[in-house]
Amino acid sequence: MVEDADKIRQSIRRGEWTKPTTGIDSGNTQANLVILPKTYAYDFLLFCMRNPKSCPLLEVTDKGVPVPVKTAPDADLRTDVPKYRIYKNGEIADDVTDIASYWSDDFVSFIIGCSFTFEKPLLDNGIPVRHIDEGRNVSMYRTNIACEPAGELSGPMVVSMRPMKPEDAIRAVQITSRFPSVHGAPVHIGDPDAIGITDLSKPDFGDDVTIYDGEIPVFWACGVTPQSVVMNRNIDMMITHAPGHMLITDLQEEAHAVL
Repeated sequence: MVEDADKIRQSIRRGEWTKPTTGIDSGNTQANLVILPKTYAYDFLLFCMRNPKSCPLLEVTDKGVPVPVKTAPDADLRTDVPKYRIYKNGEIADDVTDIASYWSDDFVSFIIGCSFTFEKPLLDNGIPVRHIDEGRNVSMYRTNIACEPAGELSGPMVVSMRPMKPEDAIRAVQITSRFPSVHGAPVHIGDPDAIGITDLSKPDFGDDVTIYDGEIPVFWACGVTPQSVVMNRNIDMMITHAPGHMLITDLQEEAHAVL
């Protein structure tokens, strides 16, 4: 599977794959990426420790090192994500496919587990994943669930949503509970108003998907939460993956399963 992961990253590095990575069936863990100047690194590390559902840390790099030596030692964080998002002073400044021109020796990178990792186990158990079926990005929403602050960082949790039949939702809880390092079990099932979401057809990030009669929305904590948090604070520079465009690591998805 490591070979498959490296082939995917090479394709991304060459600019051949620039779309969301949901549905990639390599058996490897997908990950969110947050890159910050060292000035903010301690606060963000503390934020991750206090909010592990949203930000389950897989690795933190040394300052100025663009290689995640623990999770993907052959990867280059400057080129191996299909699309990056640049934030300046809390605002979206650019979406790019390569951040070499933005890179600084002062940057610290955070590799964070992603819920795309447990989508294959859902599919293997006969549970449809709607955004994969429809060829779309997952739906993501800001909520009224407050994250625990850390230093200058505070703001609401972002969740990803997958609609399911009630019986599939129960099974999904059982399956995803086994993957705490990639967000684990859902944080909410059912009424979106209860967590501050007023219109499921208008996600804050990603794409809307079809919700059929008899289905209920199931919400997981999402690694886009740091992007929402930085938009809530006047941080001068942050680089992340564009929502849904993940880093493919060498870690096996089943390595994160708790038996």
